[in-house]
Amino acid sequence: MQQNPVMQADRNSPLVPVLSLSLFAVASGFLMSLIPLALDARGMSVNLASWLASVFYAGLLGGALISARIVGKFGHRSALIAFLLIVVSTVGLMAFSASPAAWLFARFVAGIAVAGVFVVIESWLLMADTEKARAKRLGLYMASLYGGSALGQLGIGMFGTEGAMPLIVVASLFSAAILPPLVFKRGRPKAVGHASIKVSEMKTLPAAAYIGCIVSGLVLGSIYGLLPLELESSYSHDQVGALMAIVILGGMVVQPLVSWLNSRMEKALLMALFCFLGLLSIAMIEIATVSAGVMAGMFLLGASAFALYPVAITLACRNVDESKIVAAAELMLLSYSVGSVIGPVLAGEAMSMKGGLMFYFVVCFAATLLYMLGSTKRNRSTGTDGVDEAVSVDI
Repeated sequence: MQQNPVMQADRNSPLVPVLSLSLFAVASGFLMSLIPLALDARGMSVNLASWLASVFYAGLLGGALISARIVGKFGHRSALIAFLLIVVSTVGLMAFSASPAAWLFARFVAGIAVAGVFVVIESWLLMADTEKARAKRLGLYMASLYGGSALGQLGIGMFGTEGAMPLIVVASLFSAAILPPLVFKRGRPKAVGHASIKVSEMKTLPAAAYIGCIVSGLVLGSIYGLLPLELESSYSHDQVGALMAIVILGGMVVQPLVSWLNSRMEKALLMALFCFLGLLSIAMIEIATVSAGVMAGMFLLGASAFALYPVAITLACRNVDESKIVAAAELMLLSYSVGSVIGPVLAGEAMSMKGGLMFYFVVCFAATLLYMLGSTKRNRSTGTDGVDEAVSVDI
């Protein structure tokens, strides 16, 4: 078994990764909504939006395959700085080029680097002593990620979508995210042996964890890549930014509840409940006759979509040895990336019909709801429900 130096939980502090993640999330949130809205002003087809989203997640998929080895060789702090520098360079390329090929290349490379950022931060925070501590840290992680992303949406109204200035602002925010690991050198986990997860061991991770991460990618990839275009047909750019902020705000606000329920409720059942909430949110958006109804639906859509990944990844890491947490986080990111690559393409095809994107979300949530309910039944029959303090809920 290959051994590489990585980190463990002794005296490791969440301060550096959370600070860096918060700034990273603000920049990412702004950029994700900016890209599809900036295409027309730069003379590029809006049809490029789905491909830009897919090629980014293809890079994320590739990055997920190599990130753990890079973290193991260079350590969390150095790897995080390097990955963020690469992201900054890709945004700089996009700011001064209006070529579709350059943008596709930049987004692919950015995807590889962003995968590294996520693997570094997730594994850093997940290296805690207990599952409850992991759930608490992951809740902090998700709240920082989604809170920053929601704040980033406001950049659309502040800086617009035309010219190089919005992208320069994004690059500056990514650069600021480098400062915490660059300045604070304490609080890092100590180096220990890291063991890769073998193919045979991959089968021991719960299937529901893989499915949860894949569906999270299917939904979130389409929310980030295509929902701004769907909203643009009915709302102004300022309103689109505000609605996207509400979606991501829903994802942030629900994280404390996710963290609390994660160690008290069967995880497959918990994912099923959030999928049901997702179906409810789509119904609210479709039948709403006033703006408050649409905003409430968007809020619930974010709450449901952004809850799946943290539940799935804690389920995957539940019985994993600490030396394999980096590898487990990488596998879950890999699963998420698969969904994220496929999602925007499928959703882009669905958008050819009226209301197609919402129909796509309905299919994703409904299929996952049925699977997770079935998984809960099977887990109860075998006594492997993935819960510490069970809350008995009959289904």
